[in-house]
Amino acid sequence: MKYLTQFCIASIFIASCSSNNNKAANKDSSDAHAADTGKITTTAPAVSSLCFLKTEGKDTTSIELVTKDTKVTGIMNWLPYQKDSRKGTLDGIVKGDTINAVWSFMQEGMKDTLNLKFVLKNGELMQKPLKLNTKTGREQTDETAGYTTVYQAYNKVKH
Repeated sequence: MKYLTQFCIASIFIASCSSNNNKAANKDSSDAHAADTGKITTTAPAVSSLCFLKTEGKDTTSIELVTKDTKVTGIMNWLPYQKDSRKGTLDGIVKGDTINAVWSFMQEGMKDTLNLKFVLKNGELMQKPLKLNTKTGREQTDETAGYTTVYQAYNKVKH
């Protein structure tokens, strides 16, 4: 049963990443058609979509990032085994290979946010780990730590 659950989560994740490729491909072909017919088109900023997955034991975290120029948006879902998950959106900026984002998520019926820091290198997404702030009782990014949480890139499925 546990493997079936992990397989279902991975399948949904892959399907969500593949759907963005089709939209981008359709847009590109319509722009090319407009250029062939002599119509004036405006050049849109480059948009890319990347998917990442991290499994640790029975826990899974999936991230989909969509970048447009220096803006990044996306979805991040942390699915720990037999515990309350955190599911939400990412919104931030990209500067070089560094991403600073706010993760707005729901957990146990409550909305919350966390500032996250990522680096994208060699096809891997790396994150600074979180630590508990004992004064506030909230998690926060450990600014003194390296980028030690590693997510593996997931190849998008093309149809």
